[in-house]
Amino acid sequence: MPFGAPPLPPNDPDATMLIPRISGVQGGNRWPVADPDVLRPYDALATRMMPRISASPSTSFGEGPGLDATGFHAPVEAPEKPAAPSLAKSSSRIAIASLISRITGFLWKIMLVWAVGTGVVNDSFNIANTLPNIVFELLLGGVLSSVVVPLLVRSQDDKDGGLAYTQRMLTVAFVLLVIGTVVAVAAAPWLTSLYLDGEPGKTSSDLTTAFARLLLPEILFYGLFALLSAVLNAKQIFGPPAWAPVVNNLVVIFTLAVFMLTPGEITFNPVEMSQPKLLLLGIGVTMGIVVQAIMLVPPLLRSGFRFKWRWGIDKRMKEFGGLALWILGYVAVSQIGFTVNTRVLTSGDPGGVTIYSNAWLLFQLPYGVIGVSLLTAIMPRLSRNAADGDTRKVVADLSYASRISTVMLVPIAAVMSVIGTSVGVALFSGGENSTAEASRLGEALAISAFGLLPYALVMLQLRVFYAMKDARTPTLIMVVMTLVKIPLLYLCPVLLSDQNIVLGAMMVNSLTFVVGAIMGQVWLWVSLGNLRSKRVLGVILFTVVASGLGVLAAVAAGWVVPDFGERLTAWIKLILQGIVGLGVSFGVLALLRVDELSPATKRITRLIKRG
Repeated sequence: MPFGAPPLPPNDPDATMLIPRISGVQGGNRWPVADPDVLRPYDALATRMMPRISASPSTSFGEGPGLDATGFHAPVEAPEKPAAPSLAKSSSRIAIASLISRITGFLWKIMLVWAVGTGVVNDSFNIANTLPNIVFELLLGGVLSSVVVPLLVRSQDDKDGGLAYTQRMLTVAFVLLVIGTVVAVAAAPWLTSLYLDGEPGKTSSDLTTAFARLLLPEILFYGLFALLSAVLNAKQIFGPPAWAPVVNNLVVIFTLAVFMLTPGEITFNPVEMSQPKLLLLGIGVTMGIVVQAIMLVPPLLRSGFRFKWRWGIDKRMKEFGGLALWILGYVAVSQIGFTVNTRVLTSGDPGGVTIYSNAWLLFQLPYGVIGVSLLTAIMPRLSRNAADGDTRKVVADLSYASRISTVMLVPIAAVMSVIGTSVGVALFSGGENSTAEASRLGEALAISAFGLLPYALVMLQLRVFYAMKDARTPTLIMVVMTLVKIPLLYLCPVLLSDQNIVLGAMMVNSLTFVVGAIMGQVWLWVSLGNLRSKRVLGVILFTVVASGLGVLAAVAAGWVVPDFGERLTAWIKLILQGIVGLGVSFGVLALLRVDELSPATKRITRLIKRG
């Protein structure tokens, strides 16, 4: 379809719409989209499923009426008309909660930089705070999201509504999590040593280990949160799992506020576990995860579920053993890349891990917002079409999602490369952090911005493979990405100064996604045939031209800003260049009548009307 054509009709395979449950087809499930570079943030661990829509949604175990997205009882409605709006409403609530979760999560990251700077203390905390995610993913996370959750949905067809299966799953998983948590805490010194490769003064293994001992108990509560979220979402209760991470972030924000008011500082020569500020930070952050998990217990009880110890492994779990092994392989390979990445960062100047971590959060933010708000509707359809074996519709879904991602993310990435330094100085300078360190963080963001679209495409391609029940291909692609990434990472200390190693690591990260996106596209072409790539390339060409004009406009806008001091000037440039750059980019796309821009404009128009 040429640009400028009228909007797609509702029955067009490229149109975004919600399709009701087709009888006899397995319900949608959550795809394992663990980040190939660093693990998913805790707010993404909750299972986000689009469940089947039936005439009488049985959301309790064998009794009682259904529940809506907030966890309260809702009347049973006819399947054809009310079901789709209810699903759309749930998706909107998840999108709002996810956005607020990302904003509050990023806020406490900024507060941490203000509190301790971007030096050894923050590096030690970031490495230790990542360990619970790593152990959880290796222990249970990948298998839980990819194997157990679909079986949980299927078990709802049992005579007891899946009660026995759910109790057995929780029993086995809880025991595994407790054992894994105890072993991880005991092995804290060994775990931290895997990620440190710096000289004394650049890193502190003792401080990292001390933080790890306080934070590794999060493994148990990450697992409980993911398990209970899976049960609730399978019962079509989306509200509590979506909002619990926001409460977690608020607990951490409160902890950091108390931390900054507490006198003294964290010392690491020597490290003493009894230090008040060390205990406050470690225990406070862990309590955020504890509260996040406990918040799901009341809505689960309201749904009619009652826990009972049930031992043994369900035969349905055994059927997916091969799939589980590939998922574990994917996670394990991604962790090899993450381990090397962290060791290279710790070999440079202090603060490399913190700068990389925060730049990565900023890098992910546009994808997270766009993915949740614009692509939510197309993912359930993609899964159902794959389950039906309808290759033509799967290709149409893939092409459409790729084009929306291109139109929305390329202009943002282009402008991000201009305002990156201003973002770093505006948000992260102040308190214990210097303007120079904040500027380096912004440079890391700017230099990696070109990888934003490839990252989004890799995440989309993974969803397509898993929708087709192909767990092997993503793992093999991850192997190739890691083989490309590791040598390039080890070149960073050779070719770059210690100060710039973090910039090189961010660039390598984006280059790896470019490789992954190309490989995924080729592999999908072999698997599915014609991917309608010409149209995607056409959209990319139009978007690159529009984004280029946006970049020129943003640069010109920056020239007219006088010097008001480093931080104030950074804020003015951030706002002015962002508005001008994005305004010109999307304005040109609108003038070119690019159809893929219409979903965003329609949603923005609706939000304005509601306001």
